[in-house]
Amino acid sequence: MEVSFVIPCYRSEQTLEGVVREIEETMLNIGRYEYEICLVNDCSPDNTANVIKRLCEEKSYIHGLSFSKNFGQHAALMAGFRAAEGDIVVCLDDDGQTPACEVGKLLDKIEEGFDAVYAKYDHKQHSGFRNFGSRVNDLMTRVMLGKPKELYVSSYFAVKRFIVDDMIRYEFSYPYVIGLVLRSTKNITNVSVNHREREVGRSGYTLSKLLGLWFNGFTAFSIKPLRIATVIGIISAAAGFLYGVFTVIKKFVIPDIPLGFSALMSVMVFFFGLILLMLGLIGEYVGRIYISMNNAPQYIIKERWN
Repeated sequence: MEVSFVIPCYRSEQTLEGVVREIEETMLNIGRYEYEICLVNDCSPDNTANVIKRLCEEKSYIHGLSFSKNFGQHAALMAGFRAAEGDIVVCLDDDGQTPACEVGKLLDKIEEGFDAVYAKYDHKQHSGFRNFGSRVNDLMTRVMLGKPKELYVSSYFAVKRFIVDDMIRYEFSYPYVIGLVLRSTKNITNVSVNHREREVGRSGYTLSKLLGLWFNGFTAFSIKPLRIATVIGIISAAAGFLYGVFTVIKKFVIPDIPLGFSALMSVMVFFFGLILLMLGLIGEYVGRIYISMNNAPQYIIKERWN
């Protein structure tokens, strides 16, 4: 049985070799698997590409891809999935925070019969901003994608081959790996692993990237936002009708009461803003459909090694 390690790489020239070395030592100690390592350079501005190229030249079981521009972590994962040939595919980070030495825990759960296994961190060593983003992402996947509440989702996970084969059928823009896994199986579990502190650099996720990731999730795999918009529209229309009835009755009961210009403007501004918000949401869906129809690529590979 072969295990493929897929690692998206960005600003990791100082950490990547240590991650690869830890994988090699761990798999040697486990001893019962053949393995390969797929490194995907997401157009990193540092020397990451040259590090990957050198590792590929030195070791035949390491394969490298390099993007023509930055397409994001999930696009890099999709490229790695298409390059991987293992019966089990393990994804982890390039910064050393996800401990490759504990991959045996994930592989054991796969052999127990689970289709996918996610690492769960009891004490995350991310910044407060990243932890907040993770909580929002967890809420979004539960509400929009039907993720079980007890399931913890992270960037360190293992899946069986048939899950990967189903995921790579998705050829549209804006891939969202969590959504692809959840649509393929519900036979998923967690294992507890340690989460290390970042030794070098800082997270590549900015607020704009996190927002883009959330939009990918609920616009590509769920129509619930549109249904929520419909419900809000119905509630707003009913509230406006009842307020109009209340205003007419109040004018008959108290003829001298002045008409409320300020209240009217507040209601108008609120509902106009709500309408623009819903139109923007619909536009987001339509725009993504348009981009997908134009066959916009998930990624463009500039170079391959090994």
